[in-house]
Amino acid sequence: MQNFSLLDLSPIPEGKTAADALAATVDLARAAERSGYHRYWLAEHHNMPGIASAATSVVIGHVAGATKTMRVGAGGIMLPNHAPLVIAEQFGTLATLYPGRIDLGLGRAPGTDMATARALRRHMAPEDSFPQDVQELIGYFGDASDATRVRAVPGTGTHVPVWILGSSLYGAQLAAHLGLPYAFASHFAPAMLDEALTIYRGMFRPSEHLDRPHVMIAAGVFAADTDAEAEYLRSSQLLAFARLRTGRPGPLPRPTHDVEQEIPPQVMEQVNQALSCSATGSPATVRRGLGEIVRAYQPDELMVTGMIHDHAARVRSFEIAAEALTDLRDGAVAA
Repeated sequence: MQNFSLLDLSPIPEGKTAADALAATVDLARAAERSGYHRYWLAEHHNMPGIASAATSVVIGHVAGATKTMRVGAGGIMLPNHAPLVIAEQFGTLATLYPGRIDLGLGRAPGTDMATARALRRHMAPEDSFPQDVQELIGYFGDASDATRVRAVPGTGTHVPVWILGSSLYGAQLAAHLGLPYAFASHFAPAMLDEALTIYRGMFRPSEHLDRPHVMIAAGVFAADTDAEAEYLRSSQLLAFARLRTGRPGPLPRPTHDVEQEIPPQVMEQVNQALSCSATGSPATVRRGLGEIVRAYQPDELMVTGMIHDHAARVRSFEIAAEALTDLRDGAVAA
């Protein structure tokens, strides 16, 4: 593992506002930079009462302006919702304002329900143009020639690093074919992780962007002074995910000591499987859990995430995780 990073969805806790969530994101980003996180990514979700990062490029600019050295980016932008040129202009502008610090992860899913997807796109195209759109977008970041008719301004010549995101085998195949770095959403969809990594690493074709495979996987983390306190903090995410799965999305719930009483057993089984790539507990427990994930999958990077209702507890959780990940990274380098 070369680096560790953080994924933040700007959660809106029960009793708080979107303004509170965005202020917490900036505070967490500053803490993450102090703790040694390499990247800080935000994700595009729409029509979600518990997530404040819908205007992802705007929030990325806000975070980049509030930090100094850490890379900031999208994990990701759901490209089918947008014209490639518009995203090239947005991220070209970000890269011009914050040179050498901006990443662009691209996803193929809508990032919302179909009714909202229609509101975003106005006209739903039946064909899948994602591979072509990715290549068009990358082209806008390249160096233009005199023959180039359409340019992203700003954007042309910025060479913003593009990642392919995925939770299935499709993204692995596309990233390998295009020679791009690949990030797997194992923090909520780990079922195909092993197979996707095998495909990506086995099929990878070197490109002008990357000469060898580069994998980032994501894991949940909930750390506190004791195992019991960490499990209590994690209950908010369990409740939120269960409500999302049953069609009742909302703000991030307050934690509870009786989470299994609030989630039906069949739903809890689904939630536990979806969120199984995670580490929860005291500093020692979290270090063991993250170490097991790193040893099992040998990622080039590990990105951690976790939605905790209390902001101070969330910041502390990521600080504890950073201490463990620093030890794991430095140990791997020394070995």
